[in-house]
Amino acid sequence: MKDSLKDFVNRNRDGFDSHEPPDHAWQKIEGQLPNRTLSIWHSVVVWRAAAIFLFGVSLVAIFSTRDFPNNRDERAKLQGEFIDLESFYSSLITEKKQLVNQFQSDTGLTEDEVTQNLQKLEAMYQVLKLEMEKRPSADVKDALVLNLLVRIDLLNQQLNKLDKQPEKKVSVRS
Repeated sequence: MKDSLKDFVNRNRDGFDSHEPPDHAWQKIEGQLPNRTLSIWHSVVVWRAAAIFLFGVSLVAIFSTRDFPNNRDERAKLQGEFIDLESFYSSLITEKKQLVNQFQSDTGLTEDEVTQNLQKLEAMYQVLKLEMEKRPSADVKDALVLNLLVRIDLLNQQLNKLDKQPEKKVSVRS
């Protein structure tokens, strides 16, 4: 049966290729399709907000179930390690923010959701930093470093997005 259909198509190929569909045919077909609206779940902003929310919930879960070290030497060691990490990552964040701000001022772009997410992460960071001062632990230190890394990643994504724009390009140092 497949061979007979194939033979029929091959014999009549010229007849199939000779007719062109009318120009308005696609408009009719498109008019009969159901309207598709984008779901809120396909929005990048919603997923970023959900990630930030999940990050906050994780922090609460960590703090509520974790025993904090009482040993002063251990606490001092954790705080010392964090100070070194904080200075390194903060300098990277500052450098990347300057690049983003420079590009936005050159092109006249305004703040966007990335800037708002960075502000939310900065607020969470301040809360975590207070917790580190009150009750230092490895989990709090890890959460602070994760917060810094997430901010660096957001800035890298923004720089890549801005660098790909066809208008003025700024050189990105990663």
